[in-house]
Amino acid sequence: MIKRKFLRPSFFTAVILSAVMLSCGPQSKIITQPSTSLSKDLKEISPGILEGYLSKDAIPNSLELVPPPPEEGSAALQLDQEMAAKYVASKDEARKEQATQDAVLSFPEAVNAFNRVLEVQISEETTPHLYMILRRTLTDAGLSTYAAKNHYQRGRPFMVNNTPICTPEDEAALRKDGSYPSGHTAIGWAWALILTEVFPEEADDILERGKQFGISRNVCNVHWHSDVVYGRMMGAAAVAALHANIDFRIDLEVAKEEVAALAVLEE
Repeated sequence: MIKRKFLRPSFFTAVILSAVMLSCGPQSKIITQPSTSLSKDLKEISPGILEGYLSKDAIPNSLELVPPPPEEGSAALQLDQEMAAKYVASKDEARKEQATQDAVLSFPEAVNAFNRVLEVQISEETTPHLYMILRRTLTDAGLSTYAAKNHYQRGRPFMVNNTPICTPEDEAALRKDGSYPSGHTAIGWAWALILTEVFPEEADDILERGKQFGISRNVCNVHWHSDVVYGRMMGAAAVAALHANIDFRIDLEVAKEEVAALAVLEE
Protein backbone atom coordinates (compact mmCIF):
# COMPACT_ATOMS: atom_id res chain seq x y z
CA MET A 1 0.00 0.00 0.00
CA ILE A 2 1.40 3.38 -1.00
CA LYS A 3 1.45 5.97 1.73
CA ARG A 4 -0.89 8.76 0.71
CA LYS A 5 0.45 12.28 0.64
CA PHE A 6 -1.44 15.48 0.00
CA LEU A 7 0.29 16.87 -3.07
CA ARG A 8 -0.13 20.59 -3.50
CA PRO A 9 0.85 21.95 -6.92
CA SER A 10 4.24 23.10 -5.66
CA PHE A 11 5.06 19.55 -4.58
CA PHE A 12 3.96 18.20 -7.95
CA THR A 13 6.18 20.73 -9.70
CA ALA A 14 9.19 19.65 -7.65
CA VAL A 15 8.73 15.93 -8.15
CA ILE A 16 7.96 16.18 -11.85
CA LEU A 17 11.09 18.27 -12.36
CA SER A 18 13.09 15.66 -10.50
CA ALA A 19 11.43 12.90 -12.52
CA VAL A 20 12.81 14.42 -15.71
CA MET A 21 16.27 13.64 -14.39
CA LEU A 22 15.55 10.24 -12.84
CA SER A 23 15.58 6.87 -14.52
CA CYS A 24 14.00 5.03 -11.57
CA GLY A 25 17.25 3.79 -10.08
CA PRO A 26 17.71 1.40 -7.16
CA GLN A 27 16.70 4.07 -4.65
CA SER A 28 13.14 4.03 -5.98
CA LYS A 29 10.41 2.36 -3.96
CA ILE A 30 8.83 -0.67 -5.66
CA ILE A 31 5.04 -1.11 -5.66
CA THR A 32 3.12 -4.06 -7.01
CA GLN A 33 0.36 -3.09 -9.41
CA PRO A 34 -2.99 -4.70 -8.43
CA SER A 35 -3.75 -5.87 -11.96
CA THR A 36 -4.89 -9.15 -13.43
CA SER A 37 -3.84 -7.86 -16.84
CA LEU A 38 -0.19 -7.35 -15.96
CA SER A 39 1.98 -8.51 -13.13
CA LYS A 40 4.39 -5.59 -12.93
CA ASP A 41 6.44 -3.95 -10.25
CA LEU A 42 6.03 -0.19 -10.32
CA LYS A 43 8.41 2.36 -8.88
CA GLU A 44 7.77 5.64 -7.17
CA ILE A 45 9.97 8.06 -9.08
CA SER A 46 9.44 10.49 -6.22
CA PRO A 47 7.27 10.25 -3.08
CA GLY A 48 3.64 9.85 -4.16
CA ILE A 49 4.44 9.90 -7.90
CA LEU A 50 4.44 6.61 -9.81
CA GLU A 51 6.42 5.89 -12.95
CA GLY A 52 4.35 6.34 -16.07
CA TYR A 53 3.81 3.96 -18.95
CA LEU A 54 6.01 5.84 -21.40
CA SER A 55 9.78 5.66 -21.66
CA LYS A 56 11.72 8.91 -21.83
CA ASP A 57 12.00 8.59 -25.61
CA ALA A 58 8.27 7.88 -26.02
CA ILE A 59 7.07 10.96 -24.13
CA PRO A 60 5.83 13.58 -26.63
CA ASN A 61 8.23 16.49 -27.03
CA SER A 62 6.37 19.71 -26.37
CA LEU A 63 9.23 21.84 -27.68
CA GLU A 64 8.63 20.29 -31.10
CA LEU A 65 4.83 20.17 -30.91
CA VAL A 66 3.78 23.59 -29.60
CA PRO A 67 4.69 26.98 -31.08
CA PRO A 68 6.58 29.56 -29.03
CA PRO A 69 4.39 31.46 -26.53
CA PRO A 70 2.71 34.62 -27.87
CA GLU A 71 5.08 37.48 -28.66
CA GLU A 72 4.89 41.01 -27.34
CA GLY A 73 2.43 43.08 -29.35
CA SER A 74 0.67 40.05 -30.85
CA ALA A 75 -3.09 39.51 -30.91
CA ALA A 76 -2.53 36.22 -29.09
CA LEU A 77 -0.80 37.95 -26.18
CA GLN A 78 -3.54 40.56 -26.05
CA LEU A 79 -6.10 37.75 -25.79
CA ASP A 80 -4.07 36.14 -23.00
CA GLN A 81 -4.03 39.41 -21.08
CA GLU A 82 -7.72 40.09 -21.62
CA MET A 83 -8.69 36.59 -20.47
CA ALA A 84 -6.47 36.86 -17.39
CA ALA A 85 -8.04 40.21 -16.49
CA LYS A 86 -11.52 38.72 -16.88
CA TYR A 87 -10.80 35.91 -14.45
CA VAL A 88 -9.10 38.21 -11.94
CA ALA A 89 -12.20 40.45 -11.97
CA SER A 90 -14.63 37.56 -11.58
CA LYS A 91 -16.77 37.46 -8.44
CA ASP A 92 -17.82 33.83 -8.94
CA GLU A 93 -16.63 32.38 -5.64
CA ALA A 94 -18.04 28.91 -6.37
CA ARG A 95 -15.98 28.71 -9.56
CA LYS A 96 -12.87 29.84 -7.70
CA GLU A 97 -13.45 27.15 -5.09
CA GLN A 98 -13.75 24.53 -7.83
CA ALA A 99 -10.53 25.82 -9.38
CA THR A 100 -8.79 25.45 -6.02
CA GLN A 101 -9.99 21.86 -5.78
CA ASP A 102 -8.85 21.17 -9.35
CA ALA A 103 -5.34 22.30 -8.40
CA VAL A 104 -4.92 19.19 -6.23
CA LEU A 105 -3.17 16.30 -7.96
CA SER A 106 -2.83 14.00 -4.96
CA PHE A 107 -4.47 10.60 -4.73
CA PRO A 108 -7.09 9.71 -3.69
CA GLU A 109 -8.27 13.35 -3.80
CA ALA A 110 -7.52 13.87 -7.49
CA VAL A 111 -10.23 11.46 -8.69
CA ASN A 112 -12.89 13.76 -7.25
CA ALA A 113 -12.37 16.10 -10.20
CA PHE A 114 -14.07 13.55 -12.47
CA ASN A 115 -16.13 11.56 -9.97
CA ARG A 116 -18.44 14.57 -9.78
CA VAL A 117 -19.69 13.76 -13.31
CA LEU A 118 -19.48 9.95 -13.26
CA GLU A 119 -22.18 7.48 -12.25
CA VAL A 120 -19.64 4.80 -11.30
CA GLN A 121 -17.19 6.32 -8.84
CA ILE A 122 -13.45 5.77 -9.26
CA SER A 123 -11.55 4.61 -6.18
CA GLU A 124 -8.58 2.46 -5.24
CA GLU A 125 -10.95 -0.07 -3.66
CA THR A 126 -13.68 -0.38 -6.31
CA THR A 127 -11.83 0.40 -9.56
CA PRO A 128 -8.17 -0.42 -8.80
CA HIS A 129 -7.11 -0.79 -12.43
CA LEU A 130 -8.60 2.51 -13.54
CA TYR A 131 -7.28 4.21 -10.42
CA MET A 132 -3.78 2.97 -11.24
CA ILE A 133 -4.09 4.14 -14.85
CA LEU A 134 -4.87 7.66 -13.67
CA ARG A 135 -1.92 7.63 -11.29
CA ARG A 136 0.53 6.50 -13.94
CA THR A 137 -0.73 8.71 -16.76
CA LEU A 138 -0.45 11.77 -14.51
CA THR A 139 3.30 11.31 -14.90
CA ASP A 140 3.18 10.73 -18.66
CA ALA A 141 1.03 13.77 -19.40
CA GLY A 142 2.78 16.01 -16.90
CA LEU A 143 6.25 15.22 -18.23
CA SER A 144 5.14 15.84 -21.80
CA THR A 145 4.96 19.59 -21.11
CA TYR A 146 8.42 20.07 -19.63
CA ALA A 147 10.60 20.36 -22.72
CA ALA A 148 8.77 23.58 -23.64
CA LYS A 149 8.26 24.68 -20.02
CA ASN A 150 11.98 24.52 -19.30
CA HIS A 151 12.96 26.08 -22.61
CA TYR A 152 10.65 29.11 -22.57
CA GLN A 153 10.38 29.67 -18.81
CA ARG A 154 7.32 31.85 -19.40
CA GLY A 155 6.22 33.94 -16.43
CA ARG A 156 2.78 33.27 -14.99
CA PRO A 157 -0.12 35.76 -14.95
CA PHE A 158 0.17 36.59 -11.24
CA MET A 159 3.79 37.58 -11.87
CA VAL A 160 2.56 40.22 -14.31
CA ASN A 161 -0.72 41.42 -12.81
CA ASN A 162 0.40 41.12 -9.16
CA THR A 163 -2.96 39.74 -8.01
CA PRO A 164 -3.69 36.71 -5.78
CA ILE A 165 -3.80 33.04 -6.78
CA CYS A 166 -5.96 30.17 -5.50
CA THR A 167 -3.08 28.52 -3.68
CA PRO A 168 -0.87 31.31 -2.29
CA GLU A 169 1.29 28.80 -0.43
CA ASP A 170 2.55 27.61 -3.84
CA GLU A 171 3.52 31.01 -5.22
CA ALA A 172 7.26 30.68 -4.61
CA ALA A 173 7.48 27.32 -6.39
CA LEU A 174 5.28 28.43 -9.28
CA ARG A 175 7.51 31.45 -9.90
CA LYS A 176 10.35 29.04 -10.68
CA ASP A 177 8.30 26.76 -12.93
CA GLY A 178 7.60 27.71 -16.55
CA SER A 179 3.99 28.52 -17.37
CA TYR A 180 3.84 27.32 -20.99
CA PRO A 181 2.23 24.89 -21.66
CA SER A 182 0.12 24.00 -18.63
CA GLY A 183 1.00 20.66 -17.04
CA HIS A 184 -2.21 20.52 -14.99
CA THR A 185 -4.22 21.03 -18.17
CA ALA A 186 -2.31 18.28 -19.99
CA ILE A 187 -3.03 15.88 -17.14
CA GLY A 188 -6.72 16.77 -16.90
CA TRP A 189 -7.27 16.51 -20.64
CA ALA A 190 -5.40 13.20 -20.86
CA TRP A 191 -7.57 11.85 -18.05
CA ALA A 192 -10.70 13.09 -19.80
CA LEU A 193 -9.77 11.35 -23.05
CA ILE A 194 -8.96 8.11 -21.25
CA LEU A 195 -12.17 8.22 -19.23
CA THR A 196 -14.30 8.71 -22.35
CA GLU A 197 -13.04 5.31 -23.50
CA VAL A 198 -14.07 3.71 -20.22
CA PHE A 199 -17.39 5.60 -19.93
CA PRO A 200 -18.42 6.29 -23.57
CA GLU A 201 -22.04 7.02 -22.64
CA GLU A 202 -20.82 9.90 -20.44
CA ALA A 203 -18.29 11.29 -22.93
CA ASP A 204 -19.78 14.78 -23.27
CA ASP A 205 -19.88 15.38 -19.52
CA ILE A 206 -16.35 14.01 -19.10
CA LEU A 207 -14.91 16.16 -21.87
CA GLU A 208 -16.60 19.27 -20.49
CA ARG A 209 -15.17 18.48 -17.06
CA GLY A 210 -11.73 17.99 -18.62
CA LYS A 211 -12.03 21.35 -20.38
CA GLN A 212 -13.06 23.08 -17.16
CA PHE A 213 -10.20 21.39 -15.29
CA GLY A 214 -7.80 23.27 -17.56
CA ILE A 215 -9.74 26.53 -17.38
CA SER A 216 -9.40 26.29 -13.60
CA ARG A 217 -5.75 27.21 -14.12
CA ASN A 218 -6.90 30.48 -15.71
CA VAL A 219 -9.37 31.04 -12.87
CA CYS A 220 -6.55 30.52 -10.36
CA ASN A 221 -4.44 33.20 -12.12
CA VAL A 222 -1.52 30.79 -12.57
CA HIS A 223 -1.75 30.13 -16.33
CA TRP A 224 -2.46 32.16 -19.44
CA HIS A 225 -5.17 31.19 -21.91
CA SER A 226 -2.58 29.98 -24.45
CA ASP A 227 -0.88 27.86 -21.75
CA VAL A 228 -4.13 25.99 -21.29
CA VAL A 229 -4.87 25.65 -25.02
CA TYR A 230 -1.50 24.04 -25.68
CA GLY A 231 -1.57 22.07 -22.44
CA ARG A 232 -4.68 20.42 -23.83
CA MET A 233 -2.77 19.62 -27.01
CA MET A 234 0.00 17.94 -25.02
CA GLY A 235 -2.54 15.89 -23.06
CA ALA A 236 -3.94 14.60 -26.35
CA ALA A 237 -0.41 13.87 -27.63
CA ALA A 238 0.33 11.89 -24.47
CA VAL A 239 -2.80 9.78 -24.90
CA ALA A 240 -1.90 9.10 -28.53
CA ALA A 241 1.52 7.88 -27.40
CA LEU A 242 -0.07 5.78 -24.67
CA HIS A 243 -2.13 3.91 -27.23
CA ALA A 244 1.10 2.67 -28.77
CA ASN A 245 2.08 1.16 -25.40
CA ILE A 246 0.98 -2.45 -24.89
CA ASP A 247 0.92 -2.21 -21.08
CA PHE A 248 -1.43 0.75 -21.23
CA ARG A 249 -3.73 -0.93 -23.76
CA ILE A 250 -3.99 -4.08 -21.67
CA ASP A 251 -4.67 -2.15 -18.48
CA LEU A 252 -7.28 -0.02 -20.24
CA GLU A 253 -9.20 -3.10 -21.38
CA VAL A 254 -9.17 -4.52 -17.85
CA ALA A 255 -10.34 -1.16 -16.49
CA LYS A 256 -13.26 -1.19 -18.93
CA GLU A 257 -14.20 -4.67 -17.73
CA GLU A 258 -14.09 -3.74 -14.05
CA VAL A 259 -16.27 -0.67 -14.61
CA ALA A 260 -18.73 -2.68 -16.72
CA ALA A 261 -18.99 -5.25 -13.94
CA LEU A 262 -19.74 -2.53 -11.39
CA ALA A 263 -22.37 -1.01 -13.63
CA VAL A 264 -24.16 -4.38 -13.85
CA LEU A 265 -24.13 -4.73 -10.07
CA GLU A 266 -25.73 -1.28 -9.70
CA GLU A 267 -28.60 -2.06 -12.10
